[in-house]
Amino acid sequence: MIAENIKAEREKRGLTQEQLAKMANLKRSVIAKAETNWSVPQLDNLIKIADALEISLDTLAGRSTKKFLRKKSNK
Repeated sequence: MIAENIKAEREKRGLTQEQLAKMANLKRSVIAKAETNWSVPQLDNLIKIADALEISLDTLAGRSTKKFLRKKSNK
């Protein structure tokens, strides 16, 4: 899920892997490996990617805040 979301968010903004890597201060190979699900980036790199894309980690992970709030209110 994270792999697909990174790629989708990057493409939605019209960015290349190289451009996203530069914005996140990472190597392009980190982005490429993350997008192909070859490896899950470390948390600090996920934060850099989310910040560069101006999205939350929840969004990057495909986690809906509304869904979380609904579950919490049902307890």
